[in-house]
Amino acid sequence: MEHNRTTPSADGYHMPAEYEPHKGCIMIWPQRPGSWKKDAKDAERAFCAVMEAITKSEPVYLAAGKKVLARAEAFAAQQKEKYREAIAEGRHFPVFVFESETDDAWARDMAPTFVRKGENVRAVNWSFNAWGGTVDGLYASWKLDDAFALDFAKREGYFCYDVAPFVLEGGSIHSDGEGTLIVTEACLLSQGRNPQMSREQIEEQLKYWLGVHKIIWLPCGIYQDETNEHVDNVCAFVRPGEVVLAWTEDETDPQYAMSLADLKVLEQETDAKGRKFKIHKLPIPQKPVCLTREDVDGFVFEEGEDEREAGERMAASYVNFYISNGGIILPQFGDENDKRAVEILQKCFPERRIYPIDARAIIVGGGNIHCITQQIPGKNI
Repeated sequence: MEHNRTTPSADGYHMPAEYEPHKGCIMIWPQRPGSWKKDAKDAERAFCAVMEAITKSEPVYLAAGKKVLARAEAFAAQQKEKYREAIAEGRHFPVFVFESETDDAWARDMAPTFVRKGENVRAVNWSFNAWGGTVDGLYASWKLDDAFALDFAKREGYFCYDVAPFVLEGGSIHSDGEGTLIVTEACLLSQGRNPQMSREQIEEQLKYWLGVHKIIWLPCGIYQDETNEHVDNVCAFVRPGEVVLAWTEDETDPQYAMSLADLKVLEQETDAKGRKFKIHKLPIPQKPVCLTREDVDGFVFEEGEDEREAGERMAASYVNFYISNGGIILPQFGDENDKRAVEILQKCFPERRIYPIDARAIIVGGGNIHCITQQIPGKNI
């Protein structure tokens, strides 16, 4: 159901934090040849590892196109059999597969953003244009991706606010659940999204549709992030008043100046409740994660799609983790800082288990673990 005569803010709804309880997680089976190479097998294995970790504490709602539906259903069946007793006892959760055609598999950015009031949950649909439309979008056709949020809300029976044509992606916003939202100027003020709107007008829209009271504008995201530097790759709330920030001590790395600019903003700002931020510096990988010739030779690009080159540095970041009801699904890159990231986040989330996942096959596709997951707030089934 769509509803445009009012807003979540007017109706008393707000965007919760990711660390609040989930009903489940939305994911999409990978298949786009320009993102996941010819047969997507490496990506499938990585996605399945992420889903298996998530279902330790919440269900996954898995969309799959007709061509890959059988593979998605086979994985769900295998999980059901593997964890049959645990699922029956509520110690493990199922994967619910449904058919849905999409252009790619970035559920965070295409799926609805959810808002809540008490136990009531509603959906918000933004306009999606592949991270920049005709200005600097990553592929030429995004019609199926743009339709996904409304389709999912209708399928699951969520009351949905339709905000289109306002362009926004789920990875470009991060909420503390108490009225504060973090975004980046690089992304939200980019010319491929809402160029007709000023920063003040964009901020007004975010307050209307997310029920938040204060926006923290960080200047930058992660170096070479082709989403125009989504905030979910550089800074994330771990609890109210407390964030992790992607960091490097290497002053010769382009990320150093970017993270330093963000740090200065965070040190000077307060959240919606007037609290100063406690900031945990989370290192980026010690060595840049770059595309190899083998990676590039495996892609099949469509006309109008952003092509990739061997040696290209990817936007690898440990901040791009997913918070499940019982765990932290954390990307790993075969780097010496992998272990350090685990240690830091375990201290930030002592009540949750850390699930380290080899994320190279996902980063090669242009994103990371948070990018392929979208939480549904509410009571667990």
